[in-house]
Amino acid sequence: MKNKKAAIEMSIGTIVVIVLAMTMLIMGLVLIKSIFGGAKYNVDTINEKVKEQINAMFTEDDSARIVVYLPSNTATMKKGSTFNVQVAIRNSETGTSAQQFDYEVILGEDATDLKTQCGITEKEAMSYIILGKTGTVTVSPGEFGTARIRITVPKDGPICSIRYNIEVSKKGETELYTGDSIDVDIK
Repeated sequence: MKNKKAAIEMSIGTIVVIVLAMTMLIMGLVLIKSIFGGAKYNVDTINEKVKEQINAMFTEDDSARIVVYLPSNTATMKKGSTFNVQVAIRNSETGTSAQQFDYEVILGEDATDLKTQCGITEKEAMSYIILGKTGTVTVSPGEFGTARIRITVPKDGPICSIRYNIEVSKKGETELYTGDSIDVDIK
């Protein structure tokens, strides 16, 4: 009789452990789902707000074909830091089919003074752009498409200001469609 009682106690203990383990697993999965669900909602909300802001910027100036969303088109960076610039290109053409626009980031008009002002060459200044030097954006008529430019200043970079121009042209054409500039102030 004692052996049967021990067998029952062991099986009840095993069942309790399994039930508790399954409960903890389910609670953990629910917690993870709620965390990631909240994060996804927040990202979606931020994306919608950015799109609304870009639309508002284009609405303020109906003739604008490009918008760089930076205060005074200036990015202030510390040495060794990375900065992302979002650029929006609007297709102001009429028609029904989407068009492709090529963009290129080049040094601004003061590029010849880089050696005297910053102590770096044009090649070094262009190497700070690690993503998005060139690209293609497909945009439907009346809509806008976005591109991202990532700028990284090395830790031993100079303290100075560098101007980069963003030139946009229709795919396959050499004529400038639109353009804007970004000033990078390195502190």
